Amino acid sequence: MDSRNDKSTSTVASAVSSGARSMIRSVAASSIWLRKSIWVWPIIAGLLLSAVGWFLRAGVESRLKEDRASSLETILNADVEALRLWLRSQETAATAVTTDPEVIAISQKMVALAERPEITQLELLQSPLLQQLREVLDIELKAHGYHGFILAGPSLRIAASQRNELVGIELNPEDKWYVVERALKGKPTVSVPRKSNSLLPARNGQIKVGVPTMLAWAPILDAEGKVLAALGLRIRPEDEFTEILDIARAGKTGETYAFNREGVMVSESRFDDELRRIGLLTEDQESVTNIQLRDPGINMMQGGRPDKRRSELPLTRNVAAAIEGEPGVDIDGYRDYRGVWTVGAWTWLDDYHLGVTTEQDEAEAFAVLRLMRFVFMGLFALLALAAAAIFVFSVIVAHMNRAARMAVIELKQLGQYTLDEKLGEGGMGVVYRAHHAMLHRPTAVKFLNADKTNEQSVARFEREVQLTSQLTHPNTISIYDYGRTPEGIFYYAMEYLQGIDLEDLVRKFGPLPEGRAIRILEQVCGSLAEAHAIGLVHRDIKPANVILSVRGGLYDFAKLLDFGLVKALDQRKESQLTTMGSMAGTPLYLSPEAIENPDNLDARSDLYAVGAVGYYLVTGTPVFDGRQVLEILQKHVTSVPESPSKRLGKTISPEFEQLLLKCLAKNPAERPSSAGALADELDQCPARSTWSKQDAEQWWATKFRGPGETTVAAPTAANFEQTVMLTKTVPGQDTAT
Repeated sequence: MDSRNDKSTSTVASAVSSGARSMIRSVAASSIWLRKSIWVWPIIAGLLLSAVGWFLRAGVESRLKEDRASSLETILNADVEALRLWLRSQETAATAVTTDPEVIAISQKMVALAERPEITQLELLQSPLLQQLREVLDIELKAHGYHGFILAGPSLRIAASQRNELVGIELNPEDKWYVVERALKGKPTVSVPRKSNSLLPARNGQIKVGVPTMLAWAPILDAEGKVLAALGLRIRPEDEFTEILDIARAGKTGETYAFNREGVMVSESRFDDELRRIGLLTEDQESVTNIQLRDPGINMMQGGRPDKRRSELPLTRNVAAAIEGEPGVDIDGYRDYRGVWTVGAWTWLDDYHLGVTTEQDEAEAFAVLRLMRFVFMGLFALLALAAAAIFVFSVIVAHMNRAARMAVIELKQLGQYTLDEKLGEGGMGVVYRAHHAMLHRPTAVKFLNADKTNEQSVARFEREVQLTSQLTHPNTISIYDYGRTPEGIFYYAMEYLQGIDLEDLVRKFGPLPEGRAIRILEQVCGSLAEAHAIGLVHRDIKPANVILSVRGGLYDFAKLLDFGLVKALDQRKESQLTTMGSMAGTPLYLSPEAIENPDNLDARSDLYAVGAVGYYLVTGTPVFDGRQVLEILQKHVTSVPESPSKRLGKTISPEFEQLLLKCLAKNPAERPSSAGALADELDQCPARSTWSKQDAEQWWATKFRGPGETTVAAPTAANFEQTVMLTKTVPGQDTAT
């Protein structure tokens, strides 16, 4: 293997040198013509650089605009999804109140009374039913964070309310659509914020009319499922509604806000102080329900004032399009309600009569683009000054560039592999993304820094690749090649994985569905079954060492990585490479025997770690945690794990839960007998069927965005620093790390 690599390296170097000499001869042969035609160079250089600059600028500008559009849509989608989740939670809470038997009984009587034409407002206020309903709902309001209620019957007359002035009057026109089209048809809903027509406490504590308010409406049904009335529970928009829309925004000038069908802002602007300064708000006003989203036709932030009344101005481009039911994104720019030129994306939530838009000042959104244009203009200006020196320096620069490229090739050439990009580095080695000189296959190449290692570390490195290369299971990282460079650097090449490791998966997306976790663990068990069958124990099973990817059309395909701590059960295979008394692995996933007796481990130690990984996948937390490593280790040895259902706060299927706890048994004999047996038990769990191939494909299609947006994981790229080696001192022996 070494001789072939040496020969290949020599051949590549020879070819590069030959190419460089040929290029130099060509330059020398044309030098006479160049000297005679030196005046041509400024023209050629000017035309060439102008053309290149034009196309480069156009390409970069187009890409920047595409990226900005994508970013705005991403922010909008995130805010809208968060808003929908909040609205649904309010509907659920309101429905829970309206299904209370006591609420139903009193409401039915109160509505029946209010629906009688001869009943006056005073009679409704004096009805003991009103006080009973207030007392019952007071508990519910406090429990769910509501600040008042309205009970409306089919005639849309307010039968009951927490505020006396509302009882007996007709429902506010702005609430009628939600009651008639949704609540009285049996569907819960949430109304957009509006100005109150009764006295309410404002954010500053002042009691006044026109305070922003919104209602969560839910139908009240009788025993036969017939709608009796609609109950509206008051929400203060400033508590949560406006904060939801502030989850994601672009830069310093970006904001996301909501608006109603009349083009009025119903959430809070981030520019309230500026809006007061330019006169769109009074000193005691807030933007919620007080800003008409109209285009002033002039930048009011720079002192301009429109020549028409606000009500006479057209709606801004995004608001008008959204109200017409035309979601979209505009990166060419339009004026917002302040008259500032902005870019934005928008949509309309028809089931709530609510529009949502996210915007960013164009000046900030395309600051890089303007800088790029300035740079190009500067470069073209400097071109005239540099034209006289083009010929003098062209050959020199070309020679230096070629020499530099040759140096880079030599430094980035490792056997038959060209190193493209560094993926990770530890105290002993480096991992690069690379490609084979002939196959051009993406590869991860791991090699040791010769000046940072000794003979023992080299021996460990060789042992790692030799042991891993024996494994052929599809869920085990594959070794392609290994060898030594002429300089004595040992390296090996393995498959390059593009995906996400389980630690990042849970951290970014939360606990996994049981079915998905089961299918992942089955694959890990398949890899371990092969290793255990030939007498190898992994010893470092953890979420960061399992990567999910898409392989050959198979989604959620798991790969087990980092066999750097693998241990042969036959001590003769160890060749004195592992110091006795050392404890290898990651504290959060170590088995009790790996802590107390690390020199006498069998395959069941890996099964404990598999159970700990499964626990982490479905709960989002490790089995045991603590402030110090020793505290965690002590819990692994002595503490009983909390059931996953209790930790998660919701039920997990008993078969899967018991299997995880079985893997986490302190006594290895109480765990599954082998990785294969554990895989069989996982396969028998009913919850396995709750995650299908289609579910996996859908997840990858919607959640995984590739490099720069989710996780691109290369084998062992970060595992140099992630692996924790803990040491137990043994009398008469050296301490190892």
